[in-house]
Amino acid sequence: MHDAHRAAEAIARHSYGKLVAYLAARNRDVAAAEDALSDAFAAALTEWPRNGCPDKPEAWLLAVARRKLIDGARRRITSELAADDVRDIVASIAATDEAEIPDQRLALMFACTHPAIDVAIRAPLMLQTVLGLDAARIASAFLVSPATMGKRLVRAKEKIRSAGIPMQIPTRDELPARLADVLDAIYAAYAEGWNDHAAPDTARRQLADEALFLGHILVDLAFDEPEALGLLALMLHIEARRHARRSDSGEYVPFDEQNPKRWDSAMITAAEKLLRRAAELGVIGRYQIEAALQSAHVHRRRCGVANWDDIVNLYDALLEFSASPVVAINRALAIAETDGTSAALVAMPDAEQDRRLIEYQPYWAARASLLARTGAHAEAHHAYEMAIGLESDPAVRTFLQRRLKRIQM
Repeated sequence: MHDAHRAAEAIARHSYGKLVAYLAARNRDVAAAEDALSDAFAAALTEWPRNGCPDKPEAWLLAVARRKLIDGARRRITSELAADDVRDIVASIAATDEAEIPDQRLALMFACTHPAIDVAIRAPLMLQTVLGLDAARIASAFLVSPATMGKRLVRAKEKIRSAGIPMQIPTRDELPARLADVLDAIYAAYAEGWNDHAAPDTARRQLADEALFLGHILVDLAFDEPEALGLLALMLHIEARRHARRSDSGEYVPFDEQNPKRWDSAMITAAEKLLRRAAELGVIGRYQIEAALQSAHVHRRRCGVANWDDIVNLYDALLEFSASPVVAINRALAIAETDGTSAALVAMPDAEQDRRLIEYQPYWAARASLLARTGAHAEAHHAYEMAIGLESDPAVRTFLQRRLKRIQM
């Protein structure tokens, strides 16, 4: 029984999205494909312990799921349809050689990020359809109720079906913009998992693992896309530092105070290899530059000295791709290391001009740190209070409160 469960879990991990994508490719009904595959997995847990795991478990699951879909299609067909229509619908589901199951997960990813799908639901939709995560787990990671997340996912799948969104890789002309949507959705999922606001928040941490798995799938399916390589390199570089950002007692450790020896060497090596592969393709993009920034920080791990000039230059290049205030904030902090605090404050974006910054906690934390260095304690005090009020992570809040006390002494 345990072996059957382990086999089913392994196939679900590596083949769930492949099977859903194939089943949904013809009728574009993702929900029906998921239901049929769920029934097939349930059947496997009954049959496999008794009769043994089949030689081709993917083909076994696909055959069972297709029968479920055919039965469902027949039940939905009304008497108004001609017999030829019935045969066409059934044939469209049944026409496959289970020995050769095409991998259409990339097409499914593009369907999940179609312009008709709301941006906020693209990452959760991809996590469910490609990886099989349930709505409750996704809801926990994205900090919404399971009922709300469930409704949003149902609406998105209905949109795919009703709008006839194709499960296909876009044309070469459409590919760059659409691929960017896929990359952004994966990175959004990773960011949710990275920002685990409490040590026991395993659902959020596991979400980062799932996003990394999606990144690996994307690289496997789109081998020659430099930005896909860049995104995976970026996530691996960031993930390599996960255990260094908390002390053994759970206290928050800011990046510039982390012990580089606690960074994961294997992940860094894998990230560097991906980044070199991307560079060989000769097309630069945002995620490659972000990964290169993380790579530049690895210089400190190797040499014991940070190369801030290179980091500022990379931020300059990144601003060309993304005029993001987040990039501008990080660039200002790097400038503080090369040109001094006053120059950094000049480079820092202004919340009066960009109102989004008023509720952006890292802006106030960065501003507070810079102001404290100049001795502008009153302004720094205000900035620290803003940052503390906006911070939801208890460990980070405690860290900021300690910094605030320093300038009050």
